[in-house]
Amino acid sequence: MKDSHAHQFELGTDGPKVIVVGMDGSDSSYRAAAYAAGLARRQNALLAAVYVQPVMSAGAAVGAPVAETTDRIAEDLVAEIRTETDRVKGIFDFRWEFHTFRGDPYNGLVKAADQLKADAVVVGASEQAGHRIIGSVAVRLVKAGRWPVTVVP
Repeated sequence: MKDSHAHQFELGTDGPKVIVVGMDGSDSSYRAAAYAAGLARRQNALLAAVYVQPVMSAGAAVGAPVAETTDRIAEDLVAEIRTETDRVKGIFDFRWEFHTFRGDPYNGLVKAADQLKADAVVVGASEQAGHRIIGSVAVRLVKAGRWPVTVVP
């Protein structure tokens, strides 16, 4: 007896339900967000845009208002996401949330992906030359091997 379901196309998806995209305001993070938004739309997944706010930096050591600056970056990212999603509403709809986590980018994204129960992580390729030597956040996420990671150039 032949199994009638063996070669039948399955409607629906077994793909990701929660996609985390790291955003920091860089061009590559915006490209990653655009890619992740398309993936979220096609998979009917939730797009969780994550900005990792640095806890302490060289600027904080000399008294610069780092928290205010990173809060402003987060607010700008949310405003830009809202503007873009409103612009394409009805044409390109997808569900999204914005989250901020504190820490270094790698550990912040790991924490975000764990807490949000991510099925996939999307990040932009590093634009910093030094990362070719010490390793970028993207490379470290791939090496962690905990989620499928897409690195968008």
